[in-house]
Amino acid sequence: MKYSFSLTRAAIVTIASALFFIASCSKEKSQSATNEEELQVSQVSGEAEGEAEGTFNEFFDDVMGVNNDVGVAGSGVFFGRTDSLTPVPRCFTITITHPNNTPFPAVVTLDFGTTGCPGPDGRVRRGKIITEYSARLITPGAVATTSFENFFIDNIKVEGIHKITNTSELPAVPRRYRIQVIDGKLTKPDGNFIEWNSTRVITQIEGVLTELPRDDIFKIEGSAYGRVKRGNLLVRWESSITEPLIRRFTCRWIVKGRIRSVRANLPANSPWIAVLDFGAGNCDNQALLTINGNTRQITLP
Repeated sequence: MKYSFSLTRAAIVTIASALFFIASCSKEKSQSATNEEELQVSQVSGEAEGEAEGTFNEFFDDVMGVNNDVGVAGSGVFFGRTDSLTPVPRCFTITITHPNNTPFPAVVTLDFGTTGCPGPDGRVRRGKIITEYSARLITPGAVATTSFENFFIDNIKVEGIHKITNTSELPAVPRRYRIQVIDGKLTKPDGNFIEWNSTRVITQIEGVLTELPRDDIFKIEGSAYGRVKRGNLLVRWESSITEPLIRRFTCRWIVKGRIRSVRANLPANSPWIAVLDFGAGNCDNQALLTINGNTRQITLP
């Protein structure tokens, strides 16, 4: 059996609004904002959601792809997909321990070292990803809980808990997983940060019965909330997927679906609803962002 899912840099870019302040970051304000300010915080939080989504969701691939004992070998950093003609060598180590001298629980440590490990996606990682598995992840009821030890992606520090629960029902077709990011945080060298909590339900809708992952297609649903500091802005937002996101294994980005976002505590009749539309199925890094009737094209990371 195989299962492959890649949200690495998929950039599911949720656009959101937020409580904010302009003068300093000492506190957040809930007072009404001007139109210009509402637009600004929507754009800032949207970019933050996209970065958090793309960063944390790649860990599904990494946790699943270690080997066939704990998941299905070959996804995430183990897949080695690259646009370059020159293969990217593996520069991390894998350590597997069994605390009770039984197959499970199993603890897997991916160690990317301290100097930087370039991946097939062009990003540089360092530090450790540590995952405890209760059972093989393709088994209904299995749980994999991931934490991070001095882990960085492109000099962005990653913190928090990433939890995968297999919620499939026997005979486990279709496969379905609940993905939770709990107290996630991305901290940049300049002190700006993104705090993020999310719950996603990922369902494989095509390719379940074949051995090769290239025909795999996934449906993604769920919601998230977060806070981002960027310069003198402090933005808090909430978001939900209103049209299921569609992800093909062969494409790095989301190819279809919509996400609706609002500023926390935004009045129900506010026009500042942000909608991100990923298109009609084409594999590209473009999406349409609509805020208060104004639409512009954005480029996904």
